[in-house]
Amino acid sequence: MPIISNDEKLELLRLASSSSMREDMERVAGQRHNPFIKNGKVDVDAYIEFVTQFNEFINHEPKPFEPMIERDMKL
Repeated sequence: MPIISNDEKLELLRLASSSSMREDMERVAGQRHNPFIKNGKVDVDAYIEFVTQFNEFINHEPKPFEPMIERDMKL
């Protein structure tokens, strides 16, 4: 991890004590939205739809199914 300079440390301290920066970050956090949560519960269908479309977007080719041949599996 790179070491930050004294000027950068002073700038971070100045920003940390800034009330307007804190208010802005609270406003941003208040507007945050998780698209996979509907009515307080995780929407699995929305997640699967997103993953499917993302895989199409990146042109991901699924691997062929290979059945497991292990006979004695223990957890």
